[in-house]
Amino acid sequence: MTPLSVTIITKNEASHIAEALQSVSWADETIVVDAESSDDTVEIARRHATRVIVRPWHGYGDQKNFAAGLARHDWILSIDADERVTPELAANIQRTIGWNPTSRGYKLSRVTFHLGRWIRSTDWYPDYQLRLYDRRHARWNDRLVHESVTLDGAVGMLTGELHHLAYRDLSHHLATIDRYTSLAARQMHTEGRHASVIDLLLHPPFAFLRNYVFRFGMRDGLPGLIVSLLNSYYVMLKFAKLWELQNTARSPGER
Repeated sequence: MTPLSVTIITKNEASHIAEALQSVSWADETIVVDAESSDDTVEIARRHATRVIVRPWHGYGDQKNFAAGLARHDWILSIDADERVTPELAANIQRTIGWNPTSRGYKLSRVTFHLGRWIRSTDWYPDYQLRLYDRRHARWNDRLVHESVTLDGAVGMLTGELHHLAYRDLSHHLATIDRYTSLAARQMHTEGRHASVIDLLLHPPFAFLRNYVFRFGMRDGLPGLIVSLLNSYYVMLKFAKLWELQNTARSPGER
């Protein structure tokens, strides 16, 4: 059968890493690359993983490519510490790559638990992620946030869900939004994007309509409304921070 290596990158994930590794204990190998955690992540990981390496943080894509490079096997399943592979997804992965995979990579559906329920609406679902891939034909890009796999070849689809335990509470959610929008704004600024009045006026309300109406956030009751509003807030803050970068990059005489 085709062997599989699972890779996980971490930074202060002591509360998550054990369960993440337990959910992939069926794999042939599990590798954790830790970015110098100050909590017990490394100690906990060493009790469950095949191999644990500590190295400085070099960005999401770089860390994940480094982890894939350490693997003994070419087929890689990349998950985050706050994710869990369900038994159904595990069985499908094993069956799909068991003898002769027909694609070089596979997308799977990720579902997030937040505000007391699994959110199966809004931009969060189905949150298709290319996480299972043949490293001989794939590589993570170097985006500052929302990094993804660039694959040379056909992409297949898997059934079964990847469970995502992204946020402890709303305060944690807001802190994550603040951190990710800063990275997203820097990424857009690097790519030469510019924020305008139109971006700030139109993109956030459209994001709310897309999440709450067109992607059925209303079906998830008050949690669906809150997620839709916060997804819209994410868009607003991203463009506001991009506008700030544009203006702080200018000298005072140019303003």
